[in-house]
Amino acid sequence: MDAAATSSKTAPFGPRDILVVAAMNVLWGLNIIAVKVSVDAISPLTAAFLRQVIVLIVCGSALRIVPGRMRALTALGLLSGGAFYIAVNLSLAAADNVGALAIAGQLGVPFSMILAIIVFRERIHWPRMTGIALSLLGVAILVFDPAAAGEGLGLALTALASLIWAICSLIQRKLIGVRVLTIYAWIGFWGTITLGFVAWWREPLAMAAIPSLRIGTLSWVAFSAIGSTVAGQGAMSWLLQRHSVGVVTPLTLAAPVISVFTASWYFGTPVSGIMLLGGTMAMLGVAIVTIRTARAAAAA
Repeated sequence: MDAAATSSKTAPFGPRDILVVAAMNVLWGLNIIAVKVSVDAISPLTAAFLRQVIVLIVCGSALRIVPGRMRALTALGLLSGGAFYIAVNLSLAAADNVGALAIAGQLGVPFSMILAIIVFRERIHWPRMTGIALSLLGVAILVFDPAAAGEGLGLALTALASLIWAICSLIQRKLIGVRVLTIYAWIGFWGTITLGFVAWWREPLAMAAIPSLRIGTLSWVAFSAIGSTVAGQGAMSWLLQRHSVGVVTPLTLAAPVISVFTASWYFGTPVSGIMLLGGTMAMLGVAIVTIRTARAAAAA
């Protein structure tokens, strides 16, 4: 690595960096509201299809064949662009208290660590083991929360989405060096095809009604596609070009906290003591795993 690259990785955080971090967390944190509103106003699969269409339109100019990486890009596109959003949108359509789902969505971090241990034989020590246990226990506590009663299907689908996300995180290891826009162009491409077929099969009336959708309804989908996916991930990539992964990764932990409390405010759902306990345990576990993993990556 040359001197310029080294200095960029150790540059101090300035006002611009802080603004980018804040914007990234707010975009990701508010995304759960946008997705919930869109699946209720449109329908789960059709809303997911429209989101991927927008991603493809925004990133389409970066769509290109990447020699030696197409199997990974295809697998990532089918899973991250298709299967993941099927599970996420169906979970939000089935749930009323989406704050509980925001907490359960953090299972992706321990799941990815567990898969890395199984697939790549990664060795971890007691801090990350403790973090995995805390995050799993924190989400399990939500099952006993009266405020989340009846959200079993939503929690189960969120756990499935987290597992898919964890698998995608392993696939992305094979795509180091590929432009972020190219990756998301392929996610949008395969997501559009996959969700298009599934939505026409399961929601033909909603798909046929797309031309008559109001601009206000489409704006929620656009926020998810452009704000959360393109701008949020772009901000993350920009930060990683300037600072080490050990510095940047822990800064994303504010997003799920924003999701829980803004969803509670917007939808008028309660944040109970049990939810706070489970959420605190889950976030503590996720923080331990995230920070320790980031430090290990930075050291490597």
